[in-house]
Amino acid sequence: MPEYRGRPRQITIVTVGSRGDVQPYVALALGLQRVGYHVTIATHELFRALVADHGLAFAPIAGDPRALLTDPRGDRWLDTGRARHLLPAARAFLRAVPDFVERLLADVWRVAQESDLLIYSAVAAPARSVAERLGIPAVAALLQPLHPTRAFPAIGLPTLPRLGARFNALTHRVAGRVAWWSVRRPVNAWRRTTLGLPPYPASSAVSLMGPPTTPTLYGFSPHVVPRPGDWPPATHVTGYWIVPLDPSWRPPVALVDFLAAGPPPISIGFGSMTPAHCERLTAIALEALGRAGQRGVLLRGWGGLGADRALPDTVFGIDDVPHEWLFPRMAAVVHHGGCGTTAAALRAGVPSIVIPLGFDQPFWARRVAALGVGPPPIHRRNLSAENLAAAIARAVRDPVMRSTAAALGAVLRAERGVDIAVDVITRVAAPVGGTAPAHPA
Repeated sequence: MPEYRGRPRQITIVTVGSRGDVQPYVALALGLQRVGYHVTIATHELFRALVADHGLAFAPIAGDPRALLTDPRGDRWLDTGRARHLLPAARAFLRAVPDFVERLLADVWRVAQESDLLIYSAVAAPARSVAERLGIPAVAALLQPLHPTRAFPAIGLPTLPRLGARFNALTHRVAGRVAWWSVRRPVNAWRRTTLGLPPYPASSAVSLMGPPTTPTLYGFSPHVVPRPGDWPPATHVTGYWIVPLDPSWRPPVALVDFLAAGPPPISIGFGSMTPAHCERLTAIALEALGRAGQRGVLLRGWGGLGADRALPDTVFGIDDVPHEWLFPRMAAVVHHGGCGTTAAALRAGVPSIVIPLGFDQPFWARRVAALGVGPPPIHRRNLSAENLAAAIARAVRDPVMRSTAAALGAVLRAERGVDIAVDVITRVAAPVGGTAPAHPA
Protein backbone atom coordinates (compact mmCIF):
# COMPACT_ATOMS: atom_id res chain seq x y z
CA MET A 1 0.00 0.00 0.00
CA PRO A 2 1.47 3.42 -0.94
CA GLU A 3 2.70 5.60 1.89
CA TYR A 4 0.94 8.92 2.48
CA ARG A 5 3.48 11.74 1.93
CA GLY A 6 1.30 14.80 2.46
CA ARG A 7 0.63 16.65 5.73
CA PRO A 8 -0.40 14.07 8.34
CA ARG A 9 -4.02 14.59 9.22
CA GLN A 10 -5.65 13.90 12.56
CA ILE A 11 -8.45 11.37 12.38
CA THR A 12 -10.57 10.56 15.42
CA ILE A 13 -12.55 7.32 15.54
CA VAL A 14 -15.39 7.30 18.07
CA THR A 15 -16.83 3.92 19.03
CA VAL A 16 -19.00 2.71 21.91
CA GLY A 17 -19.82 -0.77 23.23
CA SER A 18 -18.13 -4.07 24.04
CA ARG A 19 -14.76 -5.34 22.81
CA GLY A 20 -16.38 -6.60 19.62
CA ASP A 21 -17.56 -3.03 18.99
CA VAL A 22 -14.05 -1.63 19.47
CA GLN A 23 -11.54 -4.10 18.04
CA PRO A 24 -12.56 -3.70 14.35
CA TYR A 25 -11.86 0.04 14.66
CA VAL A 26 -8.37 -0.76 15.96
CA ALA A 27 -7.81 -2.65 12.69
CA LEU A 28 -9.17 0.32 10.73
CA ALA A 29 -6.96 2.75 12.67
CA LEU A 30 -3.87 0.63 12.03
CA GLY A 31 -4.60 0.73 8.31
CA LEU A 32 -4.91 4.50 8.38
CA GLN A 33 -1.78 4.86 10.48
CA ARG A 34 0.22 2.75 8.02
CA VAL A 35 -0.36 5.31 5.27
CA GLY A 36 0.58 8.30 7.42
CA TYR A 37 -2.51 9.52 9.26
CA HIS A 38 -2.47 10.36 12.95
CA VAL A 39 -5.31 8.36 14.47
CA THR A 40 -6.96 8.59 17.90
CA ILE A 41 -9.53 6.05 19.05
CA ALA A 42 -12.06 7.52 21.46
CA THR A 43 -13.77 4.82 23.46
CA HIS A 44 -14.31 3.54 27.00
CA GLU A 45 -11.48 3.56 29.53
CA LEU A 46 -11.85 -0.22 29.69
CA PHE A 47 -10.17 -0.50 26.28
CA ARG A 48 -7.26 1.89 26.83
CA ALA A 49 -4.73 -0.96 26.86
CA LEU A 50 -6.22 -2.57 23.73
CA VAL A 51 -5.75 0.71 21.86
CA ALA A 52 -2.39 1.71 23.33
CA ASP A 53 -0.84 -1.74 22.89
CA HIS A 54 -1.27 -1.29 19.14
CA GLY A 55 0.56 2.04 19.14
CA LEU A 56 -2.55 4.16 18.73
CA ALA A 57 -3.58 7.30 20.59
CA PHE A 58 -6.44 6.90 23.05
CA ALA A 59 -9.09 9.33 24.29
CA PRO A 60 -11.59 8.33 27.00
CA ILE A 61 -15.32 8.70 26.60
CA ALA A 62 -18.20 7.94 28.94
CA GLY A 63 -19.48 4.55 29.88
CA ASP A 64 -18.33 1.17 31.13
CA PRO A 65 -20.14 -1.61 29.25
CA ARG A 66 -18.73 -4.27 31.54
CA ALA A 67 -20.04 -2.51 34.65
CA LEU A 68 -23.48 -2.19 33.06
CA LEU A 69 -23.74 -5.84 32.07
CA THR A 70 -22.35 -7.13 35.38
CA ASP A 71 -24.77 -4.93 37.29
CA PRO A 72 -27.86 -6.87 38.50
CA ARG A 73 -30.01 -4.55 36.38
CA GLY A 74 -28.05 -5.55 33.28
CA ASP A 75 -28.43 -9.23 34.08
CA ARG A 76 -32.18 -8.84 34.60
CA TRP A 77 -32.36 -6.85 31.37
CA LEU A 78 -30.78 -9.68 29.39
CA ASP A 79 -32.69 -12.37 31.28
CA THR A 80 -36.12 -10.85 30.59
CA GLY A 81 -35.46 -10.90 26.85
CA ARG A 82 -35.67 -7.13 26.42
CA ALA A 83 -32.19 -7.17 24.91
CA ARG A 84 -33.08 -9.81 22.32
CA HIS A 85 -33.90 -7.11 19.80
CA LEU A 86 -31.90 -3.99 19.12
CA LEU A 87 -34.57 -1.30 19.36
CA PRO A 88 -36.33 -2.41 22.56
CA ALA A 89 -32.87 -2.94 24.00
CA ALA A 90 -31.83 0.61 23.15
CA ARG A 91 -34.89 2.06 24.84
CA ALA A 92 -34.41 -0.09 27.94
CA PHE A 93 -30.73 0.81 28.05
CA LEU A 94 -31.47 4.53 27.94
CA ARG A 95 -33.96 4.18 30.75
CA ALA A 96 -31.44 2.22 32.82
CA VAL A 97 -28.67 4.82 32.38
CA PRO A 98 -30.45 8.13 31.82
CA ASP A 99 -27.29 10.24 32.00
CA PHE A 100 -25.26 8.13 29.57
CA VAL A 101 -26.32 10.02 26.45
CA GLU A 102 -25.56 13.43 28.00
CA ARG A 103 -22.08 12.32 29.07
CA LEU A 104 -21.42 10.67 25.70
CA LEU A 105 -22.41 13.82 23.82
CA ALA A 106 -20.14 16.00 25.95
CA ASP A 107 -17.22 13.64 25.44
CA VAL A 108 -17.71 13.39 21.67
CA TRP A 109 -17.49 17.18 21.45
CA ARG A 110 -14.36 17.21 23.64
CA VAL A 111 -12.37 14.52 21.80
CA ALA A 112 -13.09 15.94 18.35
CA GLN A 113 -11.55 19.38 18.83
CA GLU A 114 -8.24 18.78 17.03
CA SER A 115 -9.63 16.50 14.35
CA ASP A 116 -9.56 16.92 10.60
CA LEU A 117 -11.98 14.02 10.05
CA LEU A 118 -14.32 12.04 12.28
CA ILE A 119 -15.21 8.37 11.92
CA TYR A 120 -18.06 7.10 14.07
CA SER A 121 -19.77 3.84 14.96
CA ALA A 122 -23.55 3.41 15.16
CA VAL A 123 -23.99 4.33 18.84
CA ALA A 124 -21.55 7.23 18.41
CA ALA A 125 -23.53 8.69 15.49
CA PRO A 126 -23.92 12.11 17.20
CA ALA A 127 -20.31 12.68 16.11
CA ARG A 128 -21.82 13.66 12.76
CA SER A 129 -23.24 16.79 14.43
CA VAL A 130 -19.78 17.64 15.78
CA ALA A 131 -18.32 17.35 12.28
CA GLU A 132 -21.09 19.65 11.04
CA ARG A 133 -20.20 22.20 13.72
CA LEU A 134 -16.44 22.01 13.05
CA GLY A 135 -16.84 22.02 9.29
CA ILE A 136 -14.89 18.79 8.79
CA PRO A 137 -15.74 15.57 6.94
CA ALA A 138 -17.33 12.61 8.72
CA VAL A 139 -17.56 8.94 7.81
CA ALA A 140 -19.98 6.44 9.30
CA ALA A 141 -18.22 3.13 9.96
CA LEU A 142 -20.76 0.47 10.89
CA LEU A 143 -20.65 -3.20 11.83
CA GLN A 144 -24.33 -4.01 11.21
CA PRO A 145 -26.45 -3.28 8.10
CA LEU A 146 -28.53 -0.28 9.16
CA HIS A 147 -29.43 1.47 5.91
CA PRO A 148 -33.06 1.07 4.79
CA THR A 149 -33.56 -1.55 2.12
CA ARG A 150 -36.24 -3.65 0.53
CA ALA A 151 -33.94 -6.68 0.63
CA PHE A 152 -34.43 -7.63 4.30
CA PRO A 153 -36.21 -6.28 7.41
CA ALA A 154 -34.58 -3.92 9.88
CA ILE A 155 -32.29 -5.94 12.12
CA GLY A 156 -33.44 -4.24 15.31
CA LEU A 157 -36.97 -5.60 15.20
CA PRO A 158 -38.22 -9.01 16.40
CA THR A 159 -37.95 -11.91 13.97
CA LEU A 160 -40.64 -11.35 11.38
CA PRO A 161 -42.22 -13.52 8.69
CA ARG A 162 -41.12 -12.97 5.11
CA LEU A 163 -43.73 -10.53 3.87
CA GLY A 164 -41.93 -9.05 0.89
CA ALA A 165 -39.96 -6.01 -0.19
CA ARG A 166 -42.55 -3.37 0.70
CA PHE A 167 -42.92 -4.72 4.20
CA ASN A 168 -39.15 -4.82 4.61
CA ALA A 169 -38.94 -1.15 3.68
CA LEU A 170 -41.68 -0.34 6.20
CA THR A 171 -39.73 -2.01 9.02
CA HIS A 172 -36.78 0.27 8.35
CA ARG A 173 -39.00 3.36 8.57
CA VAL A 174 -40.38 2.13 11.88
CA ALA A 175 -36.90 1.32 13.17
CA GLY A 176 -35.64 4.77 12.19
CA ARG A 177 -38.43 6.48 14.08
CA VAL A 178 -37.95 4.40 17.21
CA ALA A 179 -34.18 4.95 17.20
CA TRP A 180 -34.55 8.69 16.70
CA TRP A 181 -37.23 9.18 19.33
CA SER A 182 -35.11 7.30 21.86
CA VAL A 183 -32.48 10.07 21.81
CA ARG A 184 -34.24 13.05 20.22
CA ARG A 185 -34.49 15.27 23.28
CA PRO A 186 -30.92 15.06 24.58
CA VAL A 187 -29.43 15.23 21.08
CA ASN A 188 -31.44 18.30 20.10
CA ALA A 189 -30.71 20.03 23.41
CA TRP A 190 -27.00 19.36 22.89
CA ARG A 191 -27.10 20.65 19.31
CA ARG A 192 -28.66 23.90 20.52
CA THR A 193 -26.68 24.60 23.69
CA THR A 194 -23.25 23.10 22.98
CA LEU A 195 -22.90 23.14 19.21
CA GLY A 196 -25.03 26.17 18.37
CA LEU A 197 -26.84 24.19 15.68
CA PRO A 198 -30.56 24.07 14.95
CA PRO A 199 -32.39 21.03 16.34
CA TYR A 200 -33.44 18.24 14.05
CA PRO A 201 -37.18 18.41 13.29
CA ALA A 202 -39.18 16.57 15.93
CA SER A 203 -41.72 15.43 13.36
CA SER A 204 -39.26 13.55 11.15
CA ALA A 205 -37.57 10.22 11.59
CA VAL A 206 -34.06 11.64 11.28
CA SER A 207 -31.53 9.01 10.34
CA LEU A 208 -28.86 9.04 13.00
CA MET A 209 -26.44 7.73 10.39
CA GLY A 210 -26.85 10.81 8.24
CA PRO A 211 -28.41 11.60 4.85
CA PRO A 212 -27.95 9.19 1.92
CA THR A 213 -24.89 11.15 0.78
CA THR A 214 -23.00 10.42 4.03
CA PRO A 215 -19.94 8.27 3.24
CA THR A 216 -20.58 4.96 5.01
CA LEU A 217 -18.31 1.97 5.47
CA TYR A 218 -19.71 -1.41 6.40
CA GLY A 219 -17.12 -3.62 8.10
CA PHE A 220 -18.51 -6.97 7.04
CA SER A 221 -18.17 -9.09 3.93
CA PRO A 222 -20.43 -8.89 0.89
CA HIS A 223 -20.16 -12.69 0.85
CA VAL A 224 -21.94 -12.72 4.24
CA VAL A 225 -24.41 -9.88 3.64
CA PRO A 226 -24.62 -8.99 -0.06
CA ARG A 227 -24.88 -5.24 -0.64
CA PRO A 228 -28.52 -4.41 -1.41
CA GLY A 229 -29.00 -2.75 -4.77
CA ASP A 230 -31.17 0.00 -3.28
CA TRP A 231 -28.49 1.30 -0.89
CA PRO A 232 -27.10 4.76 -1.70
CA PRO A 233 -23.90 4.93 -3.80
CA ALA A 234 -22.02 6.38 -0.80
CA THR A 235 -22.29 3.08 1.11
CA HIS A 236 -19.39 0.64 0.80
CA VAL A 237 -19.36 -2.99 2.01
CA THR A 238 -15.62 -3.41 2.40
CA GLY A 239 -15.05 -6.79 4.02
CA TYR A 240 -14.16 -7.39 7.67
CA TRP A 241 -11.69 -5.22 9.58
CA ILE A 242 -9.38 -7.67 11.30
CA VAL A 243 -6.52 -6.85 13.69
CA PRO A 244 -3.47 -8.88 12.56
CA LEU A 245 -2.23 -11.38 15.09
CA ASP A 246 0.85 -10.05 16.89
CA PRO A 247 3.75 -12.18 15.59
CA SER A 248 5.36 -12.06 19.04
CA TRP A 249 2.28 -13.52 20.76
CA ARG A 250 2.61 -17.04 22.05
CA PRO A 251 -0.26 -19.23 23.26
CA PRO A 252 -0.12 -20.68 26.78
CA VAL A 253 1.86 -23.91 26.85
CA ALA A 254 -0.97 -25.68 28.67
CA LEU A 255 -3.39 -24.83 25.84
CA VAL A 256 -0.95 -26.01 23.17
CA ASP A 257 -0.49 -29.27 25.06
CA PHE A 258 -4.25 -29.73 25.38
CA LEU A 259 -4.80 -29.22 21.66
CA ALA A 260 -2.04 -31.69 20.82
CA ALA A 261 -3.46 -34.35 23.14
CA GLY A 262 -6.51 -35.19 21.03
CA PRO A 263 -8.75 -34.27 18.09
CA PRO A 264 -9.76 -30.65 17.48
CA PRO A 265 -12.15 -29.52 20.24
CA ILE A 266 -15.25 -27.35 20.25
CA SER A 267 -14.79 -23.74 21.35
CA ILE A 268 -17.63 -22.43 23.53
CA GLY A 269 -17.82 -18.79 24.62
CA PHE A 270 -20.09 -15.78 24.81
CA GLY A 271 -17.55 -12.98 24.61
CA SER A 272 -18.41 -9.76 26.39
CA MET A 273 -21.95 -10.84 27.16
CA THR A 274 -22.63 -11.63 30.82
CA PRO A 275 -25.87 -13.60 30.84
CA ALA A 276 -27.70 -14.36 34.03
CA HIS A 277 -27.27 -17.91 35.34
CA CYS A 278 -23.88 -18.37 33.71
CA GLU A 279 -23.41 -21.45 35.88
CA ARG A 280 -26.40 -23.01 34.09
CA LEU A 281 -24.80 -22.30 30.72
CA THR A 282 -21.60 -23.93 31.94
CA ALA A 283 -23.49 -27.04 33.04
CA ILE A 284 -25.31 -27.24 29.70
CA ALA A 285 -22.06 -26.78 27.76
CA LEU A 286 -20.25 -29.52 29.67
CA GLU A 287 -23.12 -31.98 29.39
CA ALA A 288 -23.55 -31.23 25.68
CA LEU A 289 -19.86 -31.87 25.02
CA GLY A 290 -20.13 -35.18 26.85
CA ARG A 291 -23.25 -36.22 24.96
CA ALA A 292 -21.63 -35.33 21.63
CA GLY A 293 -18.39 -37.09 22.56
CA GLN A 294 -16.31 -33.96 21.97
CA ARG A 295 -13.51 -32.16 23.73
CA GLY A 296 -13.99 -28.48 24.48
CA VAL A 297 -12.32 -25.13 25.10
CA LEU A 298 -14.38 -22.81 27.33
CA LEU A 299 -13.68 -19.11 26.73
CA ARG A 300 -14.66 -17.57 30.06
CA GLY A 301 -15.31 -14.04 28.78
CA TRP A 302 -16.92 -11.41 30.98
CA GLY A 303 -19.44 -13.93 32.24
CA GLY A 304 -16.84 -16.30 33.69
CA LEU A 305 -18.04 -19.34 31.76
CA GLY A 306 -16.67 -22.44 33.49
CA ALA A 307 -14.98 -20.47 36.25
CA ASP A 308 -17.29 -21.75 38.98
CA ARG A 309 -16.26 -25.41 38.88
CA ALA A 310 -13.49 -27.91 38.23
CA LEU A 311 -13.41 -28.94 34.58
CA PRO A 312 -12.95 -32.50 33.28
CA ASP A 313 -9.71 -33.44 31.53
CA THR A 314 -11.51 -33.20 28.18
CA VAL A 315 -12.29 -29.48 28.66
CA PHE A 316 -9.83 -26.59 28.88
CA GLY A 317 -10.83 -23.23 30.36
CA ILE A 318 -9.10 -19.96 29.49
CA ASP A 319 -9.84 -16.28 30.04
CA ASP A 320 -8.74 -14.89 26.71
CA VAL A 321 -7.01 -16.04 23.54
CA PRO A 322 -7.06 -14.40 20.08
CA HIS A 323 -9.92 -15.82 18.04
CA GLU A 324 -7.84 -15.57 14.87
CA TRP A 325 -5.41 -18.10 16.37
CA LEU A 326 -7.84 -20.35 18.22
CA PHE A 327 -10.83 -20.81 15.93
CA PRO A 328 -8.99 -22.38 12.95
CA ARG A 329 -7.78 -25.07 15.36
CA MET A 330 -11.34 -25.97 16.43
CA ALA A 331 -13.79 -28.49 15.02
CA ALA A 332 -16.62 -25.97 15.50
CA VAL A 333 -17.33 -22.78 17.42
CA VAL A 334 -20.28 -22.22 19.76
CA HIS A 335 -20.80 -18.49 20.29
CA HIS A 336 -23.33 -15.72 20.89
CA GLY A 337 -23.36 -14.22 17.41
CA GLY A 338 -21.62 -10.94 18.15
CA CYS A 339 -20.41 -9.27 14.97
CA GLY A 340 -16.71 -9.65 15.83
CA THR A 341 -16.94 -13.25 17.01
CA THR A 342 -19.07 -14.19 14.01
CA ALA A 343 -16.47 -12.67 11.69
CA ALA A 344 -13.65 -14.61 13.33
CA ALA A 345 -15.59 -17.90 13.24
CA LEU A 346 -16.53 -17.48 9.58
CA ARG A 347 -12.97 -16.58 8.61
CA ALA A 348 -11.69 -19.65 10.45
CA GLY A 349 -13.60 -21.86 8.02
CA VAL A 350 -15.26 -24.06 10.64
CA PRO A 351 -19.00 -24.39 11.40
CA SER A 352 -20.68 -22.10 13.94
CA ILE A 353 -23.40 -22.97 16.44
CA VAL A 354 -24.94 -19.64 17.44
CA ILE A 355 -26.86 -19.01 20.67
CA PRO A 356 -27.90 -15.35 20.28
CA LEU A 357 -28.36 -13.44 23.52
CA GLY A 358 -29.48 -10.06 22.21
CA PHE A 359 -28.87 -6.89 20.21
CA ASP A 360 -27.86 -7.67 16.58
CA GLN A 361 -26.94 -11.27 17.38
CA PRO A 362 -30.17 -12.90 16.06
CA PHE A 363 -29.45 -11.32 12.67
CA TRP A 364 -25.95 -12.82 12.45
CA ALA A 365 -27.26 -16.15 13.74
CA ARG A 366 -29.76 -16.29 10.89
CA ARG A 367 -27.06 -15.37 8.36
CA VAL A 368 -24.84 -18.22 9.58
CA ALA A 369 -27.66 -20.72 9.06
CA ALA A 370 -28.71 -19.22 5.70
CA LEU A 371 -25.14 -19.49 4.41
CA GLY A 372 -25.09 -23.18 5.29
CA VAL A 373 -22.11 -22.84 7.65
CA GLY A 374 -23.98 -23.73 10.83
CA PRO A 375 -27.20 -25.32 12.09
CA PRO A 376 -30.25 -23.20 12.94
CA PRO A 377 -29.62 -20.89 15.92
CA ILE A 378 -30.63 -21.96 19.41
CA HIS A 379 -32.19 -19.14 21.38
CA ARG A 380 -31.19 -19.06 25.02
CA ARG A 381 -34.68 -19.72 26.34
CA ASN A 382 -34.79 -22.95 24.29
CA LEU A 383 -31.24 -24.04 25.08
CA SER A 384 -30.70 -27.50 26.56
CA ALA A 385 -27.86 -29.99 26.69
CA GLU A 386 -29.80 -32.19 24.27
CA ASN A 387 -30.28 -29.66 21.49
CA LEU A 388 -26.79 -28.18 21.91
CA ALA A 389 -25.28 -31.69 21.68
CA ALA A 390 -27.32 -32.37 18.54
CA ALA A 391 -26.14 -29.10 16.96
CA ILE A 392 -22.50 -29.86 17.83
CA ALA A 393 -22.81 -33.37 16.40
CA ARG A 394 -24.23 -32.03 13.14
CA ALA A 395 -21.54 -29.34 12.87
CA VAL A 396 -18.79 -31.91 13.36
CA ARG A 397 -20.20 -34.65 11.12
CA ASP A 398 -22.04 -32.88 8.29
CA PRO A 399 -19.58 -32.95 5.34
CA VAL A 400 -21.51 -30.41 3.28
CA MET A 401 -21.65 -27.93 6.15
CA ARG A 402 -17.97 -28.38 6.86
CA SER A 403 -16.90 -27.96 3.24
CA THR A 404 -19.15 -24.92 2.84
CA ALA A 405 -17.65 -23.33 5.96
CA ALA A 406 -14.11 -24.06 4.74
CA ALA A 407 -14.80 -22.54 1.32
CA LEU A 408 -16.37 -19.40 2.79
CA GLY A 409 -13.48 -19.02 5.23
CA ALA A 410 -10.96 -19.09 2.38
CA VAL A 411 -12.86 -16.37 0.51
CA LEU A 412 -13.12 -14.15 3.60
CA ARG A 413 -9.44 -14.50 4.47
CA ALA A 414 -8.54 -13.29 0.97
CA GLU A 415 -10.54 -10.05 1.34
CA ARG A 416 -8.84 -6.69 1.95
CA GLY A 417 -11.48 -4.99 4.05
CA VAL A 418 -9.17 -2.53 5.78
CA ASP A 419 -7.41 -1.53 2.53
CA ILE A 420 -10.72 -0.83 0.80
CA ALA A 421 -11.98 1.17 3.79
CA VAL A 422 -8.77 3.22 3.93
CA ASP A 423 -9.11 3.98 0.24
CA VAL A 424 -12.63 5.37 0.77
CA ILE A 425 -11.54 7.42 3.79
CA THR A 426 -8.61 9.00 1.96
CA ARG A 427 -10.92 10.09 -0.83
CA VAL A 428 -13.23 11.71 1.73
CA ALA A 429 -10.28 13.30 3.53
CA ALA A 430 -8.77 14.84 0.38
CA PRO A 431 -10.73 18.14 0.54
CA VAL A 432 -9.25 19.12 3.94
CA GLY A 433 -5.91 20.01 2.32
CA GLY A 434 -3.07 18.37 0.46
CA THR A 435 -3.28 15.32 -1.72
CA ALA A 436 -4.80 12.11 -0.45
CA PRO A 437 -2.87 8.91 -1.01
CA ALA A 438 -3.98 6.71 -3.87
CA HIS A 439 -4.84 3.15 -2.93
CA PRO A 440 -5.93 0.19 -4.99
CA ALA A 441 -9.70 -0.08 -5.27
